[in-house]
Amino acid sequence: MRQLSQDDALFLQSESAHSNSNVSLIQIYDPSTAPEGRLRFKSILALVASRLHRSPIFRQKLRRVPFGLDEPYWIEDENFDLEYHVRNIALPRPGDWRQFCIQASRIHARPLDLNRPLWEIYVIEGLDSLLDLPKDSFALLTKLHHAAIDEESGTEIITLLHDTTPHPPPPEPPEPWFPEAAPTDLEMVVRGLVDHSAWSRRLTRPVRSVMHRVMPTALSVAGDFLQRERPEITRFNSIVSPYRVFETRRFLLDEFREIRGLVRGATVNDAVLAVCAGGLRAYLQANDELPERDLSTLTPIYVRDPEAGRGARREVEWVKLMLGTHIADPVERLAFLHRQTASSEAMARAIGARELTDLATHAPASTLALTGKTLGTALLGAGRRAPLANCAITNVPGPSTPLYLNGARMTYFSAIMPINDGLGLVFAVTSYDGRIMISPTSCREQMPDPEAFAQCVRDSFQEYLAAARSRPARPRKKAASPARAGASSGGRAAPKRPRARTAATGPRAAPGGPRRSRARAG
Repeated sequence: MRQLSQDDALFLQSESAHSNSNVSLIQIYDPSTAPEGRLRFKSILALVASRLHRSPIFRQKLRRVPFGLDEPYWIEDENFDLEYHVRNIALPRPGDWRQFCIQASRIHARPLDLNRPLWEIYVIEGLDSLLDLPKDSFALLTKLHHAAIDEESGTEIITLLHDTTPHPPPPEPPEPWFPEAAPTDLEMVVRGLVDHSAWSRRLTRPVRSVMHRVMPTALSVAGDFLQRERPEITRFNSIVSPYRVFETRRFLLDEFREIRGLVRGATVNDAVLAVCAGGLRAYLQANDELPERDLSTLTPIYVRDPEAGRGARREVEWVKLMLGTHIADPVERLAFLHRQTASSEAMARAIGARELTDLATHAPASTLALTGKTLGTALLGAGRRAPLANCAITNVPGPSTPLYLNGARMTYFSAIMPINDGLGLVFAVTSYDGRIMISPTSCREQMPDPEAFAQCVRDSFQEYLAAARSRPARPRKKAASPARAGASSGGRAAPKRPRARTAATGPRAAPGGPRRSRARAG
C-alpha cells in the first residue's frame, strides 16, 4: 500500500463536473503484419491479462482516508475485473477520420470511476475509410488519470504492452495474483493518526486547502507583475465545457529539420513551436480575433537531478514562452522563438546536467516558471482572472522504434490532453517512427471547428516548409584543417558541448517508414 503524493492528490481535488484530469493515448495499427493478418479482441484481452503484473497501476485503486485525515492510498482492487477496463467498440460506417476523432473525444471527456483502477483501454474497430491501411485496421485508446501517471510514465504503460518485432513471443502465462486485504476504516484512521508526517499534514490541511483556492490567483498576480502587464485574453481563456474536441496533423521529422534551417542555430523544437504559433495566429485571424499584442504558452521541460541516480524520475518544470503571434513574417517569428529558447536558463541547466529533454521548450529566466505537476491546480481559477498563458504546448514522448501489438504494427501515436478553465487549448506534440504529430485539444464551445484549426496548423507548416525550400542554398564550405576544426593547441579535438535532445528530434526515420494513412492526420 503506497500513498498518493500531495501533487498527485491535487489532480483529484482539481476535478469538476466539466473538467477532469484524463490523459488519453491513441495508437492506430496495421494488422496485415500480424500472424493471421488480423487481430481479434480476445487475443488483445489475453495479451493485456498476461502483462498486468508489469505495472502496479493496472490493479491498484484509490482508498481515501476517513475524515480527510491524510492523502489517499493506492490499494489493490479485490474485485478487479479486466473486462471492465478493456472494451471493444466499432465506428459506424463509413468509419472515417472525423468519426474517429469525435468518438475519441467523447471517450476522453467521460470521467473515470474513482472506485476502480484509474485506466481504461478501448479497442476501436471499423476504421474502414482510412486509406493506405488495410481492412480490419483498428485503434487503441488508453485513458489514464493524471493522478496515476504523468506523460512520461504513461508511455511506459504503452510500451509494456508492445513488442519490438512483428513475431510476438509465446504468451506469458498469467502470474498468480492474490490481492492484499483492504484495510478497514479504523486501520486507515489509526495509520493517519500515528504517522507523524501525516499528523503534521492534518494540522496544516486547512492552510493547504486555502492555498489550493488562492494559489491560482496568487500565481496570476505574480505573472502579471513579472510581465508588467496583463496578458491578452482569447476565446481559449474562458470557462471550458464538459465536451471535448481533438484533431491531429502528421508531419515528417526530416521536413521539420528543413524548417529549422531558416534561422541559424534554431532547433527542431523551435520549428515545432513556430508551427503551433502560426496555426494559432491563423485561426484567430480567420475569425477576426487576433490580438495586437503577443500571445503566450506554458510548456514543460524534464530535468533529472544528476545526483539522484540514473533510474530516478525526472522533474517537470513548466515555463512560459511568448509565441510571436504578433509577428506576421514566419521566419521572423521563428527567430523570435529561437532567441527565447537559446537564452533560457532552464535549457542551460538541462544541458549542464547532460540530460536529454523530451520537448525542451523554454523561456528566459525572467519569466514565470512553475515546477512539478502542480500546473493543473495552478490553473484553477484562471478563468476568474488573467490566465497564466493563452495555451499550453506539451509533449508525450513516443517510442523511438516501431512497435507491434501481437504482430500488428503501430502506425500512429498521439494524445488527448486535459484542459482547464482559463486554459482551454493544449497542443500535444508526439513523435513516432520518423514523424511528428501535433494534436490540439479544446472544448466544443471554444473550438467548434477542430478540422479548421488543424488545417491552420497544416497551413502554417506548409508556409514554413515552402520558405525553407525557396531559400538559396548555402555554399558548401571547404573541409577545415585539424588546426581549424576545433582542435586544441595540443592537437586534440576540443570536446563538443552536449545538446539537449527533444521528442521532436528523438526518433530517426526507420527504413521504409510508417505506412501513411489518409486519416486527415497526415
